[in-house]
Amino acid sequence: MTIGVVLMAYGTPRSRDDIEAYYTDIRRGRPPAPEQLADLVRRYDAIGGTSPLAALTEQQRAGLQAALDARAPGAYVVTLGLKHAAPRIEDGVAELTAIGVERVLGLVLAPHYSALSVGEYLARAGAAAAEAGLPFAGVQSWATEPAYVAFLARAVRDGLATLPPGSRVVFTAHSLPERIVAAGDPYPAELRATAAAVAGRLGLDGWLVGWQSAGRTPEPWLGPDVLAIVDELASTAPGLLVCPCGFVADHLEVLYDLDIEAAQRAATAGLPFARTASMNDDPTVLDALAERLRSL
Repeated sequence: MTIGVVLMAYGTPRSRDDIEAYYTDIRRGRPPAPEQLADLVRRYDAIGGTSPLAALTEQQRAGLQAALDARAPGAYVVTLGLKHAAPRIEDGVAELTAIGVERVLGLVLAPHYSALSVGEYLARAGAAAAEAGLPFAGVQSWATEPAYVAFLARAVRDGLATLPPGSRVVFTAHSLPERIVAAGDPYPAELRATAAAVAGRLGLDGWLVGWQSAGRTPEPWLGPDVLAIVDELASTAPGLLVCPCGFVADHLEVLYDLDIEAAQRAATAGLPFARTASMNDDPTVLDALAERLRSL
């Protein structure tokens, strides 16, 4: 039996010329205003013109394929499926269908479940598989996957070594609209579970949970924002380490929102600041995720 795996991620513009179409897709087909587009282009320019996310996502796919091949040579085929860029989630499932797989498994490159994020990815992949007459199963969450917790613990330990003793640690993820809380969505609890697992492994005290990169919409989004945390700790903490554990690759929300925007805010306030390394294609985590898929 050949089993298909669609590895899903948010997607990113592959060139500067793709930014407007990408932004329009995020906005559900509504083109951005000129000033909105200019602001996004400015952010990409600040990190070199484009994000490394496309290349990193392909490296993650290749790493997951290698991990599955090491366990069961020829039994799995891993394709990419992106939410806001090509190849789309449905394209990834179609590629697997054309190969002749007998069932499809789904994995999202986001550890924390929310109905508005991971839930949507899995639903799209499941619907495409059902249309092709294929059974589907997906990994719902890997927020406390031991290999991921171990990776984060090493990254936090290494990051704290660059800062003054007693520096605080804030664990962050991408903010979502506050309405998910009233709906009983587990997303905030999943972020806290990751943070607690890492802190417990290191014996951290005084750690925080924060949010970043909130959408620019009228409705309220989850907080506190990481910039507000920088402001709050500027006069009380010897330093601040941000662990963006909700993101698993270097991209705009890490390279600009943290490495530039938050770092500049901290520097202005005189607060020593650092952020932890991203997972990217770390083989130990991808190996563990391969095991998750094999258990489905």
